[in-house]
Amino acid sequence: MADSRCQILERLYKSKSKERISSGINGLDEMLGGGFPAGHIIVAIGDTGTGKTTLALQYIYDGLCKGESCIYISIEEEIESIISTAASFGWDLNNYIEKKKLELLKLDLSDIKNAARRIKVDLPELIKSFGASRLVIDSITLFSIMFDNSIERRIRLVDLNKTIKKMGITALYTSETDTKNPFHSKDGIIEYSSDGILFLQQSESARNMKMMVRVIKMRRTVHDRISRPYEITEKGIIVYPMEMVYHSEGEDVYGEMDKKFLG
Repeated sequence: MADSRCQILERLYKSKSKERISSGINGLDEMLGGGFPAGHIIVAIGDTGTGKTTLALQYIYDGLCKGESCIYISIEEEIESIISTAASFGWDLNNYIEKKKLELLKLDLSDIKNAARRIKVDLPELIKSFGASRLVIDSITLFSIMFDNSIERRIRLVDLNKTIKKMGITALYTSETDTKNPFHSKDGIIEYSSDGILFLQQSESARNMKMMVRVIKMRRTVHDRISRPYEITEKGIIVYPMEMVYHSEGEDVYGEMDKKFLG
């Protein structure tokens, strides 16, 4: 069994068809065959408390530690709160802000026209002038609800993705799940226009609460499709890529999602 697992991981790493960008989480990188494909747009979908913001910060901090320039756009939390959250894991963002390696932006949803302009016009200029290689939008759910109807939301999200793809930056969005369907994002749109989907979920068993991650989609790459457990520790997220998560009945918890998002 051990040899078989090693062979699987070896095949995943050999499947690299393009440059990989580390997620900042070793276990998740193993699931992805080495990391996010460069230039991809990935969305992390999960309920409150599943660690979406932690994942986003860990991704950005990994890039900063490697000398990359990064941009983090917050649509809900204030800048001070983001810096404080990062510091709780030992990640000093102020140091990189002072070095002009990190740009933290807060969008004001009370001024929709200005927020939309900053995304459409200012962001491409900032990416270019800053030389950024990594981008986070936390959360894309709040960005999408700025617009009145589903058609406009779709147009705006597709337009945003086209802009980001053109810039060649590797982007990570966070998204809330739909309260009526936990296997969809809240807007039900972004997962279809992104290159990759990570689902983060909490599952309550008779003994404890388990947290699990699954790579539902990652275009142009071979990846692990099995639910893997993870923890949020004082040093960030740790994914256990050789372990599996099951229902009490013994069935893989994410079977239904494969029918919708394989790609």
